[in-house]
Amino acid sequence: MTIILAGDIGGTKTILSLFDANSLDTSAPTPQIKSLFEQTYSSQNYIDLVPIVKHFLEAASQEVSEYKKPEKACFGIAGPVVNDSCELTNLSWSLDSDRLQRELDISHIKLINDFAAIGYGVVGLSSSDLHILQPGKPDASAPRAVIGAGTGLGEGFVIPLPQGGYQVFFSEGGHTDFAPRSELEFHLLGYLRELYNITRVSVERVVSGMGITAIYQFLRDHDISQESPEIAQIYHTWKQEIGQEHQTVDLAAEVSKAALAKSDYLSVQTMKIFVEAYGAEAGNLALKLLPYGGLYVAGGIAAKIIPLIQEGNFIKALKDKGRVSPLLEQVPVSIVLNPQVGLIGAALCATQI
Repeated sequence: MTIILAGDIGGTKTILSLFDANSLDTSAPTPQIKSLFEQTYSSQNYIDLVPIVKHFLEAASQEVSEYKKPEKACFGIAGPVVNDSCELTNLSWSLDSDRLQRELDISHIKLINDFAAIGYGVVGLSSSDLHILQPGKPDASAPRAVIGAGTGLGEGFVIPLPQGGYQVFFSEGGHTDFAPRSELEFHLLGYLRELYNITRVSVERVVSGMGITAIYQFLRDHDISQESPEIAQIYHTWKQEIGQEHQTVDLAAEVSKAALAKSDYLSVQTMKIFVEAYGAEAGNLALKLLPYGGLYVAGGIAAKIIPLIQEGNFIKALKDKGRVSPLLEQVPVSIVLNPQVGLIGAALCATQI
């Protein structure tokens, strides 16, 4: 039994899991991993990752029959990773693979960006982990693309290697320019420039959680009469709490819920704009990569708003690329349903160390 330790490290929580790597076939189209033990910890309660891992391994030794110490580990981290080192964005942790190897006595440890972990993870998903938006014509030898809106907008791609396995690349594609496609979106572009006092608007300003709140503000400022009393109260509370350390309202989440329930006109229109912009950017990524291996829509938002994506113009916007639109009809497009895709990806990455 070869034991792999994988981690999904965020500013709020840290998820650790032990995997049996002997159940893994990285040459398979959708390799399967067997999880042996998993725990979630509050990141804010620890001064570093090391004590969390030590607590986890101690607990695992009591719970896993025939327990063995992990030989390899990989941690997907919410922050920029350079040369296996990372200064976490929302924590005072400074992580370095060499130090972690010494202090945890694990021979091989790799640190990767959390969205790179998602890139690795999509290779290990099964059909039950995916909601198909467009079947396309899958080609296992072609690249796979990953896009995910959450707090920000992540983009990346996966390249299959001739000798087997694959290589994952994450990008800063979420910071490319937002390209309006309608008169309304041109007005939105001008509004965002004024709102943030900037001269250039990235697509992340629209296709993300903060994008949902910005679109709602834009529509509200243009016609507040369409706002329901329930969302109005939520909006005012959100507005008052801006800049505070502890906030009680997630405006983007509430707008999404109201749109799903169709209980607020402005929320419905907000999510319509969001879904179309999301689809258009997914199509831009697909044009650059031609990911006939699959385009995977991940992140924290898509799986929660599947009805809005299905009834909206996501796929229409994705394929609306003029003369080259037929190329995108062959791209398989799926929403990632498994919230542990990053954890799976970290395990898969560890096997390639």
